[in-house]
Amino acid sequence: RMGFPGYFLIVADFIRWAKGHGVPVGPGRGSGAGSLVAYALEITDLDPIEYDLLFERFLNPERVSMPDFDVDFCMEGRDRVIDYVAERYGRDRVSQIITYGSMAAKAVVRDVGRVLGHPYGFVDKIAKLIPFDLKMTLDKALEQEEELRKRYDGEEEVRALIDLARKLEGLARNAGKHAGGVVIAPSALTDFAPLYCEQGASGVVTQFDKDDVEAVGLVKFDFLGLRTLTIIDWALRTANDQRRAEELELLDIGRMPTDDRKTYELIKRASTTAVFQLESRGMKDLIRRLQPDCFEDVVALVALFRPGPLQSGMVDDFINRKHGRAKVEYPHPDLEPILKPTYGVILYQEQVMQIAQVLAGYTLGGADLLRRAMGKKKPEEMAKQRAIFLAGAQQRGVGEKTANHIFDLMEKFAGYGFNKSHSAAYALVAYQTAYIKAHYPAAFMAAVLSADMDNTDKVVALIDECREMGLEILSPDVNRCDYAFSVEGAKKIHYGLGAIKGVGHAAIENMMAERREHGAYRDLFDFCQRVDTRRFNRRTLEAMTRAGALDRLGPTRAAMMATLTRALQAADQLSRDRAVGQADLFGASAAAPAQTEGFIDVSEWPEEQRLAGEKETLGLYLTGHPIARYEHELSRFTTERLADLGPSRRRTVTVAGLVTALRTINSKRGRMAIITLDDRTARLEAAIYSDVYQHYRDVLCQDKLLVVEGEVAADDYTGGHSMSVQKVYDMDQARAAFAKRLRITVSAERAGSGFPHALRDVLEPYREGRIPVFVDYQRSDATARLRLGEGWLVNPTDELLHRLSELAGELRVQVDY
Repeated sequence: RMGFPGYFLIVADFIRWAKGHGVPVGPGRGSGAGSLVAYALEITDLDPIEYDLLFERFLNPERVSMPDFDVDFCMEGRDRVIDYVAERYGRDRVSQIITYGSMAAKAVVRDVGRVLGHPYGFVDKIAKLIPFDLKMTLDKALEQEEELRKRYDGEEEVRALIDLARKLEGLARNAGKHAGGVVIAPSALTDFAPLYCEQGASGVVTQFDKDDVEAVGLVKFDFLGLRTLTIIDWALRTANDQRRAEELELLDIGRMPTDDRKTYELIKRASTTAVFQLESRGMKDLIRRLQPDCFEDVVALVALFRPGPLQSGMVDDFINRKHGRAKVEYPHPDLEPILKPTYGVILYQEQVMQIAQVLAGYTLGGADLLRRAMGKKKPEEMAKQRAIFLAGAQQRGVGEKTANHIFDLMEKFAGYGFNKSHSAAYALVAYQTAYIKAHYPAAFMAAVLSADMDNTDKVVALIDECREMGLEILSPDVNRCDYAFSVEGAKKIHYGLGAIKGVGHAAIENMMAERREHGAYRDLFDFCQRVDTRRFNRRTLEAMTRAGALDRLGPTRAAMMATLTRALQAADQLSRDRAVGQADLFGASAAAPAQTEGFIDVSEWPEEQRLAGEKETLGLYLTGHPIARYEHELSRFTTERLADLGPSRRRTVTVAGLVTALRTINSKRGRMAIITLDDRTARLEAAIYSDVYQHYRDVLCQDKLLVVEGEVAADDYTGGHSMSVQKVYDMDQARAAFAKRLRITVSAERAGSGFPHALRDVLEPYREGRIPVFVDYQRSDATARLRLGEGWLVNPTDELLHRLSELAGELRVQVDY
């Protein structure tokens, strides 16, 4: 009756094509998941009857408006589906939709300042005075920001700049393309809308934006890209490759049971990093409190984790009722079937509609109009609806007082209520990702790492997660690794070469194609001679060397770095010989490897240089940890390792670790910092409150080794511990604070060869400390300990210890605590 069968059939057609051509499609999203027709046509994958989803939330016969399916596709395959639609319905009838970027407050000030020729620094200072807010305007900024107002009133140039910017504010600045909006016209698009050709692009877009496209009667389809679908697809391919080799039945994402115990155990532990919708810090806190153990709870999680419910107190009600700490009560006995899945709490918009239907005789179409009215909070409309509700409730034998109370409850929760169709559809994707992570952890994490490999910070966090899951991350290797992260067995992940900074996609593809065709690379010279050196320039090879990707092609990283010039010259010579077809005296092919002089013999890099190279190219320390060289020394003055910490109960503990995360926030008492320390045994989050922060702010840096003193308490949210810090030291300051003496052992043979003068020269710059220096003099028949005078008290810094080790030998320099 509503005239929408064509719309449904078009959507069903391109979804069917996508599924048949290997493009992963989401199970549905938004209100469309409530439609039984959509489920029957396989547009959505969630049975709306099983989960009490209502089609009137999507299509309402009592208020005719365009249906709108938002369809999620894998990021990699979305463009193929759009191309299919253009081919199917005619390229002159299908187009993507334009978007207009507008001149927002900060941007318009910068643009006007540039055109007026003001210096960048002058304009930048004014733009930075405008508060960051998506709805910020220049007028609002002048009201809120006192400094901006002062400059506007007092400086003619600033006034002229802002006045001109106010005239332009909000105007269209540039045209772009809507990420997922596609329009299909019944005849040529030019019969309905003007078109716009993007500069440097092959396709056209409508000149009308999404609202104007619908206003002229055209239908918009949303083709949205969801990265999680790509991750699920990659992980399933890897898992199914393993299952195929073991002759097991292949996994089908659509047939995964939603009652898997192992999956719920993973969710309840809040091990949900990289799990769709469940990975944020706040969501993990909510999971720990809620302890979801069925699919309905996961649906509720998605709906509860929003500012409205979190601030209203309904989240606490929900959790307390679930765990029996509060009684589950229903406002009316007839509402028990509707509110039982949410423990008597009105959580979903669909529940508001069902209550109106059951208690007051509304049609579900009429109930959807009531829900909309409650959301908009218009007093005259609400008074009208209240009268209808009370009359209907009285006809069904519900007392006026009870009906009024229930209407008030509905009105309160309608503002917080969430669309259950959307929540259930996204809960299904969340559950599917959690299922794969629980059962195929290596395949899942390799897929997640590959999807985020352009973002080094994310790769670092995900590799930490892999280590916590007991997965081994193997170093990059040009003979074993691919562009993306890959899996070996059940517990090992090969590093993706594409995640090395400074190495391009084309270079890796060339290297892999050559490896597939002619086998593994023998050494650095063989590698340089076989790959395309136009793609593998010196900088690329240096990055791969520092990352450890060439470790199997030479004796040491230092030797390979020193030999690079020689290897590239040999490769260049071979390339020139091939170009002229030169052969040797006996007619051997010019393709034979060029003669090389071998690797240059140099000392291997010290550990700190090797690890710094990994940090620079990979974003993390892969083959070691900077704390390792200090561990013996740290054990002398720290009280325990992070893994052994327990609540300190007013006892001060001293621990050390590398700062892996650092964030500063404004608290009520001033600026404070929260740092994450890692000592290879565990991680600890430490809070440095404002008074302590001000004193130690200069010492706090990412990737720095710190020693901290403070009190440890149990962290109810994480299940681990957190620390309140009172003192912070870097390594040099820690030695100065805790060391008793610096000892240097010297033999009689070495002492006689100018050693005292050399020792004086090394110690001279480090005097003015508080730590005494002792020399342990050793002879074959006697030993003696000599203390240097008070004028030779030193600060035993890393630099001093390094210089003394070069003079006396590394094992002959000791700091005593």
